[in-house]
Amino acid sequence: MNLPYHEDLPTGKLAGCFNNTSATYKFYWFLALLQAVGSGETTISKKHLFARIVANAWYTIHYFHISFGKQDKLQRAIEMIQQSEGLRIDEDQPIIISTLIQSARQDTHGYLNYFNKQVPHWFLSPWLPGKDQSAIYAASQNFENKCLYALYSDAVKINPLWLGYLTKNIRILKDFCYWNLTLYLQSKNPNTPDIANKLVKPALRNSLIKQRRQFWDLVLKETGSVTCIYTGKQLEIGGYAVEHFIPYSFVSHDLIWNLIPADPSFNSSKNNKLPPFEKYFDAFFRIQKEAVSVISNVQPGNKFLEDYLTIFPNLLSTSSIEETFTRDRLAERIQPLLTIAANNGFHFMP
Repeated sequence: MNLPYHEDLPTGKLAGCFNNTSATYKFYWFLALLQAVGSGETTISKKHLFARIVANAWYTIHYFHISFGKQDKLQRAIEMIQQSEGLRIDEDQPIIISTLIQSARQDTHGYLNYFNKQVPHWFLSPWLPGKDQSAIYAASQNFENKCLYALYSDAVKINPLWLGYLTKNIRILKDFCYWNLTLYLQSKNPNTPDIANKLVKPALRNSLIKQRRQFWDLVLKETGSVTCIYTGKQLEIGGYAVEHFIPYSFVSHDLIWNLIPADPSFNSSKNNKLPPFEKYFDAFFRIQKEAVSVISNVQPGNKFLEDYLTIFPNLLSTSSIEETFTRDRLAERIQPLLTIAANNGFHFMP
């Protein structure tokens, strides 16, 4: 992905900021800068920028359990701040930012100040190569080599030469940053699906109404009821929740092969915990197989059957569900995902 060209600015220097990156700091620092510029700020408090760094990474760490790598201190800082400040794991960014800025806790200030030693000056290395921290500060204050900003002890001042470029291309620049961050985090989480959609807290989760009405209600209309695999309760139309067997916060999708009817009271308590494979998989497989068999008979053109094709590629071209929809094949998809999710910090149900 290339940045927009500007004949009077060294845009190649900006593009090189993420070369040889060994932690996430530069990505989140640049995002924080862009957010501040987008709000009309040109002289920006470092404390505000560090608070934005934490807020931007908050959901990715706490909700999706993405690993930032062993060398990265941002993940540890976020986990400790969440405990000490008593913030929710799904807290909104403005609340996180205001809490950190107003906090009187010395440990919180220590976590934020750590990034002052790591990122503001080193981010300018492409413009000011070979210089140490003090030399970068001095050179930046003269906007040497048309560097992006000037550094001071407690603030950053955007170079006026760059302001128009940043403002005009802010959406492209954010996408460029997220693209590079995605590549970096994918390298640290090679088996974790859909990293790109785990970088920002969604404004609103997708509704599962279509999956309910156009798939599971049709199944229950034919079968009369199904048994909740968790509680043993008989579930009928209008009396069940549609739940993700493997938590949405890990798979980041609503494909029907991971959705089943569940007791509504249990669904709310399960939250993002993992179901133990040995205890629940066989019941999960049976309800899925029964559903596919029912839908294939009553509505063979149902679009949700296509969700199964990545696991059972011959599903729509066979008349034998018994031979095609096998336990081993589904287990080959489910069991590794549960293992990876557990390794990423998701907890199993009792």
